[in-house]
Amino acid sequence: KYTTEEKDSFANQTEKRLKFFAIRCTHVYKSLPEKDYVAQHYGKQLVRASSSAAANYRAARRGRSKREFFAKISIVIEELDESIFWMEMLILAEILTEKKLSELMNEGEELLKILSKARSTTYGYT
Repeated sequence: KYTTEEKDSFANQTEKRLKFFAIRCTHVYKSLPEKDYVAQHYGKQLVRASSSAAANYRAARRGRSKREFFAKISIVIEELDESIFWMEMLILAEILTEKKLSELMNEGEELLKILSKARSTTYGYT
């Protein structure tokens, strides 16, 4: 079992990482060619999904019940996965290189694993 202080520290750190992830996704969008419709579309989707993940994590932390936490954290996981999808699309469409996005994608994958584990332990599932 973790103490309340340890749980709060973990949650604060995770929220900070999600916010920074969203900011970094915004920087990716800003680097995209302005007149390329596909690049702009994928980039906007990336910004929307990544910022939604951060916002919904904040909401999950303020959940009034385990059920509400589970529902919100599920949205966070879905939005994080979608963020990774849009980065993959930017690579597949040859708009950005895998090298340019690999570190950010790794951070997204790491957050995805952490939050999937947090969700699975909400009701004692492991």
